[in-house]
Amino acid sequence: MKNWLLSYSLLAAGAICIISCQPNTSEKKDKHQTDSLAMREKFAESPVLDAKASLEHIQVEEGFKVQLVAAEPQVSVPVAMTFDEKGRMWVLEMMGYMPDTSGTGEDMRNGKVVILEDTNKDGVVDSRKEFMDSLVLPRAICLIENGVLIAEPPKLWYVENNGDHAGKKILVDDKYTEGGNVEHQPNGLLRAMDNWIYNAKSDKRYRKAGNKWLIEHTHFRGQWGITQDNYGRLFYNNNSENLLGDYFSPGLGANNTAQRTVAGFDEHIVPDNRVYPIRPTPGVNRGYMKGVLDDSLRLVNFTAACGPLVYRGGLFGEAYDGNAFVAEPSANLIKRNLLQDSGYIVTGKQAYAGHEFLASTDERFRPVSLYTGPDGAMYILDMYRGIIQHKTYLTPYLKNEIKSRNLTQPLNCGRIYRVIPAKANNVQPVTLPDDPAKLLELLDHPNGWVRDRAQQMIIDHHYTTLVPQLRARLQQDTIKQPWGLLHAMWTLEGLGQLQVEDVAAVLKNKNPYLRVQALAAMPAVITPQQVNRVLQLITPLQQSVLQAPSVAMLLPYIQRLNAAAAGQLQTQLLHAYANDRYVADALIGNNAGHEQQLLEQVSSWNADTTLLIHKRLQKVLKDIDNKRKAKLNEGLVKAYPRGAKIFKTVCQTCHGDDGNGIQSLAPPLNESQWVKGDKHKVAAIVLFGLSGPVNVNGKVYKAPEVSGEMPGIGSNDEFSDSDIAEVISFIRNAWSNKAEPLTAQDIQKVRQQYKGREKGFTAEELK
Repeated sequence: MKNWLLSYSLLAAGAICIISCQPNTSEKKDKHQTDSLAMREKFAESPVLDAKASLEHIQVEEGFKVQLVAAEPQVSVPVAMTFDEKGRMWVLEMMGYMPDTSGTGEDMRNGKVVILEDTNKDGVVDSRKEFMDSLVLPRAICLIENGVLIAEPPKLWYVENNGDHAGKKILVDDKYTEGGNVEHQPNGLLRAMDNWIYNAKSDKRYRKAGNKWLIEHTHFRGQWGITQDNYGRLFYNNNSENLLGDYFSPGLGANNTAQRTVAGFDEHIVPDNRVYPIRPTPGVNRGYMKGVLDDSLRLVNFTAACGPLVYRGGLFGEAYDGNAFVAEPSANLIKRNLLQDSGYIVTGKQAYAGHEFLASTDERFRPVSLYTGPDGAMYILDMYRGIIQHKTYLTPYLKNEIKSRNLTQPLNCGRIYRVIPAKANNVQPVTLPDDPAKLLELLDHPNGWVRDRAQQMIIDHHYTTLVPQLRARLQQDTIKQPWGLLHAMWTLEGLGQLQVEDVAAVLKNKNPYLRVQALAAMPAVITPQQVNRVLQLITPLQQSVLQAPSVAMLLPYIQRLNAAAAGQLQTQLLHAYANDRYVADALIGNNAGHEQQLLEQVSSWNADTTLLIHKRLQKVLKDIDNKRKAKLNEGLVKAYPRGAKIFKTVCQTCHGDDGNGIQSLAPPLNESQWVKGDKHKVAAIVLFGLSGPVNVNGKVYKAPEVSGEMPGIGSNDEFSDSDIAEVISFIRNAWSNKAEPLTAQDIQKVRQQYKGREKGFTAEELK
């Protein structure tokens, strides 16, 4: 289970990583008890602080300062925002999120889109306009042309902007979210460098083409929040993992829906999930479990990671360019990570050992989303509230924590902060004029937000008069600061003016990373007239290990126009890179619906079944068979309607609609011995939860490959014993599973057996 905004991620405070326990000596136990009691006494109360007082509780890295930009009543419960070219903030207010521990009133239409502005340029918001109201739990926003994309589950709307007032509403996607609770639904709406709009917790991308909206399949990514680096690569996370991301451009490698994972996407960028709060954090969902909190009641590992930001503002200094910041609202902090390219692989590590970039001693400081602003500052959305865990997974332990420190109230607070260098004075946003020549200049601006927005405005206003200058920009060979050239290429693509010779010019660039990006733009120029020229350009590049994966990912586009040439190039790549996971997966991606034929081709060339491509093909073929079986469950939906609905809402978002698990989230339910085995054991898992590691059919699943724990739903008043029996019965007979159904009496029996238990089970306990 994972998701975005703290709500989502924040919300996700329930799926935490499990670490090794410390030696259980009496001395250690006594010290733990002493420290814990002292901390509980010291922080027994959690006062509600006004914005200025809460600001004083924030500690930030030396050399920086935190400034208050907006607070209630100007803003309430902010969860997502974006800036316009005037430097104004368009903010989503999720007023309906968890009014109490039962979620009473979550369906009220009290969400809003507001426009916040600093009219006197003193760094503090002094103007608030309500653009739109009466929304139910809005979660994502994006500006495009003269309108606003707004995600209001389950729908995605495009709302025309009539002088800062909501105009005509156009339905873009009536299934923007399918199933899942508020903690597990798509979000993000990141308008990326390649001119597509990407999401977290989703495998869809969107693009406006005239009056039509294009919706395409892409890689499934993350949980709450999504960001891009200077090369347009996407980064994200889930609630228990610091940072995940892509090695390659986002538009490539997602041609075969049968591939559950594609190498180079959804990779573990920063595997270190340790956090360092500066105050006790007992108010996390599994705080009663060993290893979740340390002796001073501080969270040990991420449990609500969300709102990642690759900083591109140019204001912090060279050491901070390209750093990835991640919010952890459960621990009241923001982490800094250092990223580095090694070939096409991106690696990362935490910037500090033992402390954080920013942290607060105010328990209600809940950073959920981070942004680079038009002034180069880092902006922080603070929901400022006590309850951040959604009701679906709320444990009795956390309910008691909320009650003991009165964390339910208040519900109408919210703050926006910005972080700037300590010595910076009068930091002002860059405003973007509606002037083609000036927008062209801004494509080289040191602030990545400014470059992005300049590109978007040129495209939105259809400034095709700039095409000659944009083409000329591609001829400049700049190794150290290539960003303007890259934006020029994608601006041409967005205008529909990119030509094969434009891409060829970038392929000649001395910067190898720019050459890889040029390959990512190739799909826009692979036409019947130009396919042979494209082949002429890319075929020699297969000899480069750095560029071979991207070349292989172009095969599906060539296949449609010149199958013979694509087949020849595929054979060359196969013989050269059969044991390269990135090229192998790209070749499988080119054979959607023809995986068996590719396996036969591989076997006829080399009968060695240990070849990596052979093994990955076998896995895909098995997944295809499982998916076929998953479609045979219509009768089960009729037999267990309530169970099927709960599965879709609670279970599917982590275990997948085919029950085969989701990378970085959860292991499979399909053919799992835990699901098909002892009905009382599976009931115990669903009621109380299961913490990893766990062995499923011979494979051990543990963090960070999957979340360290599956929360139980037994304490959720929303589900009756009959409901829980139904969802277990549905799962035990779905896909390839076949096992005895359960009754409400079975659930009651297990509840009685473990009466008084709150914590989840370990696999060892259930043995």
